[in-house]
Amino acid sequence: MSPSDTKQAWDAYVTHEGKRIQPLLERSGFQLDALQPQTIGERYLTRPVDGGRKVVFFGQRRSDGMRVVIKTSSEEQGIAELWKEQDVRKILQRIKFAYLAFHLPADILFDPAQGVIITEYIAQEKPFLDRLLEEQFAIALNAFKTQEAVHATTHSHHLVLKSFGEMKAADYYIKAGEYRKIGAYAQDISGLLIDEKKLYSKLDIALDKTIELIQDNEKKLDRYGGFLTHWDFIPQNFRIRDGKLYLLDHTSIRFGNKYESWARFINFMTLYNPPLANALIEYVRLNRTEEELLSLKLMRAYRLTELIRYYATWLSHTTGDIRELACVRIEFWTEVLQCILSDREAPSEVIETYKAKRDSLRSDDEKLRQKDLH
Repeated sequence: MSPSDTKQAWDAYVTHEGKRIQPLLERSGFQLDALQPQTIGERYLTRPVDGGRKVVFFGQRRSDGMRVVIKTSSEEQGIAELWKEQDVRKILQRIKFAYLAFHLPADILFDPAQGVIITEYIAQEKPFLDRLLEEQFAIALNAFKTQEAVHATTHSHHLVLKSFGEMKAADYYIKAGEYRKIGAYAQDISGLLIDEKKLYSKLDIALDKTIELIQDNEKKLDRYGGFLTHWDFIPQNFRIRDGKLYLLDHTSIRFGNKYESWARFINFMTLYNPPLANALIEYVRLNRTEEELLSLKLMRAYRLTELIRYYATWLSHTTGDIRELACVRIEFWTEVLQCILSDREAPSEVIETYKAKRDSLRSDDEKLRQKDLH
């Protein structure tokens, strides 16, 4: 599919879904907002591998103006994800967390036949990144401790593995076979960057070292496995209201290495708030074992390989500024991966140069979408 066809197919799907659910919304007393920032910009490039596209709309209840989030899909795998989200929400409400509880937006409507979930929109007093560093650190640390408190060592926890899924140490490194493997990611990246030799030459050695490190430390990864994790734990997937943390993306919860959530969050903050990323790494260094610090390093490298592969898939579906932006992102995250492997901080000048280049290449629609996300 050509780049223009990919974009047109997504836009057509969004229009189709909006029209398809309109009768249900009218019967239920809801209406869609005129502006839908989560359907524009680069959203069309986040294509699921199984064809299970979902659309996130914003709307309101006509009777009182209550803001709502409307998730919809007319594709089999997308509907299956909506079912999974409902299952996970029910389980999370039953788990007894040792630290702060994870709160969930209120359920308003679930119609599996129509492939629609409507939940409460969680407004927050201020974005996470606008809070004081000390407050950000406390929120993040408590959230990680909350996840770590749920360890699949009891019968009751094993019962929820089927709903959440589990990543064991071998799942992070096996070279061939299933989708989520470090070796498979590296092979994919090699094929996707076959015409981008300059990009790949910088990445090749880092990928080999990442694979070697993860394979050599299987037992250490297993030692910290079986914990509840949120593999996409970043500010756009949670909100803070009245001092309570609300999880928004429930399909990203699974059991795995205890530092998988840490890794995703710290990698994100390496770009958006380096002092917070460094503070969390230093916390692990000072308060946990050397093996746990290594586990965090391995998970960060694993998640960055996953991210680089994601942007490499863009190259055949994009042209112009967006394709150049994908290359810039691959180059930047390759530098960050090299820093992780050599136990260095990413230089501030590298981060700022990347941000400037990224912002110059983003479309106005993507800037609007990012503003809404953050």
